[in-house]
Amino acid sequence: MTRSPLLVKASPEREICNITPESAGWKHVGFRALRLRQGDCETMQTGARELCVVVLTGRIRAQVDGVMFDALGRRDSVFDDISPDALYIPGGKTVELIATHDAEVALCTAPYVSSDKATQRLDGRDMRRTVRGLGTNMRYVCDILMGDNPAADRLLVVEVVTPPSHSSSYPPHKHDTDSAGETVLEETYYHRIHPSQGFAFQRVYTDDRSLDEACVVENHDVVMVPRGYHPVVAPHGYRSYYLNVMAGPSRAWAFKNDPAHEWMLSPPPDPA
Repeated sequence: MTRSPLLVKASPEREICNITPESAGWKHVGFRALRLRQGDCETMQTGARELCVVVLTGRIRAQVDGVMFDALGRRDSVFDDISPDALYIPGGKTVELIATHDAEVALCTAPYVSSDKATQRLDGRDMRRTVRGLGTNMRYVCDILMGDNPAADRLLVVEVVTPPSHSSSYPPHKHDTDSAGETVLEETYYHRIHPSQGFAFQRVYTDDRSLDEACVVENHDVVMVPRGYHPVVAPHGYRSYYLNVMAGPSRAWAFKNDPAHEWMLSPPPDPA
């Protein structure tokens, strides 16, 4: 079976994955995930890109141009019923991350074109948590850095937990056209599965099927969504988590559902 070019398999090394605009063949989204052992340090320059550090598990402290942000991180598992802590950092900064406990961090980046943004701690206790969908389409959403938070220039970051036997990002939707009710956004899905030996499915497809890829995702894998609809399904017995990173020419999330499947959003007819 040929692996989809949209699927990035996880590495067992410290750097789980590293997706750049160049490696993805697009313009905006960058994504890295790191495993940090207690005492590990990671130093980087944001340069011409903005950065959102999401502490997926464990605890870290961060130093940005000499300013310390301590005790970032609130959970042992991405499946804990707790929102993550995060840190937004604009372009032109020197960043040092130090793991005070074993940690897993996501580094979400996009082009930085403003000059007025400031480093900002994003406390998980202040993040909006919602339940979306009904029945086996129900999932649990945490807005880490979405459009109603003006901290960022281009980045949009959200995480979703999908129960076993449920679908998510569903009905299938897309955001690849600059038109009424839709914006252009590239997107990555960083997948985690519980229990960890499990898997989930993600399809990425366009109306004309010029792009139509089906991906079997395992723990720590990434799916890149350059365009098209992109639903996810969790099989029986396994919970699905994913971290979404989106960015595009404008910082607005507006999407179009696949017309073939939008019928399911209508209330069922009254029984005869």
